[in-house]
Parts: sequence; structure tokens; C-alpha cells
Amino acid sequence: MKILSRDFTTQEKVILLILCIFLVGLAYYQFVDKPVRTSLARAESEKAALEVELQAVQAKNAQLKKMQDEINQVTSGDAVSVMPSYNNSKAVITLLDEVLGSMKYSINFSNVTRSGDQIRRNISVSFTAPNYSTMETVLERLTHSEFRCLIDNVSCSRGNARYTNDLVSVNLTATFYETMVGGTSDSGLPSDSAAAR
Repeated sequence: MKILSRDFTTQEKVILLILCIFLVGLAYYQFVDKPVRTSLARAESEKAALEVELQAVQAKNAQLKKMQDEINQVTSGDAVSVMPSYNNSKAVITLLDEVLGSMKYSINFSNVTRSGDQIRRNISVSFTAPNYSTMETVLERLTHSEFRCLIDNVSCSRGNARYTNDLVSVNLTATFYETMVGGTSDSGLPSDSAAAR
């Protein structure tokens, strides 16, 4: 059986050509253009997410670099102070004897205070230095000693130069920090004030 028994007319050929172009265009849109646009949109969304993640990583990296720089700055000094275990009073006395040397001085220990594992040993120090330069050296040696120390309440006065040869009288409070980590309690140690709250 012959389906097409006649030739197409020019008008039918034009309609068939337009129909074929339409079908090819529809197929192109459905199977090429639409999937490509979907893939591009997905890629753009992934790119935006990766950029946000990259910014977060860069911020974290900058923070880590800043922290490393601070660590390097602290450890680049000549000496790094440590917080020794309780009871470090003998070593503190030895340090003060070495720093104050042959100057006339007096040391008064206050009761130690405790907050959690941190111990504060407050010491009142009075000494007479031969001049300001020696006083500054003493303060610097205490501040940069091997033990963590805070110098506070510094007062100094110069006597009458006619009688004292520019002697400088100095009073200060030094707080040496210790820790209970590795330390042993004794009768001089108060109970934990942080735990009492």
C-alpha cells in the first residue's frame, strides 16, 4: 500500500520545512539549551558557595597568622616568664636576693590568695638604690624575671643629696603568680575562693 501517492505541493513543503525547523528548535531547546542553562545556574550557585567558604577560610587563616605572630613575639624575647607550681616561695626569695644584691632592703610577705588553680603571692618590697638607673634596673629585672610577676604601687623618693649621695628609696608591691597544677597544698594555702562562690 502506498501511503503517499502524490508529490507535495510547494505550500506543503514549506509547512513541512517550518514544522521540521520547529521540531529541531524544540529538540535543541529541550536537550541542549535547557540542560546547559541548568548546569550553568548550578555551577554559579556552587561558585557562590565556594566563595563564601573561601572567605571564611581566609578569615580563619588570618586569625591563625595573627595568633602565630603574637606567639612568635612573646617567645622571641630573651626570657619567657613561667608560672611555677605552688609553693615557690624559696625560689622567689632567692630571686629577690639576687636582684636586690647588696642594697639595703626589706621584704614582707602577705598571705597568698587563691582563685581556682591560680595562686597570687603578694610581697611588699622596700629598698634603697644608689641612683635612678639602679632602681630602673631592679624594676626591669623583676618584671622580666623567669617567674610571672606583676609590679604595682611603685613609689620612690630621693633623699637630700647633701646627706644621701642621691640615694633613691623605693617601695613597691610585687605579685608573683603560681599554679596548683603540679603543686602540693599546705597549711599556708587558703581554700579555693572561686569554689566558695
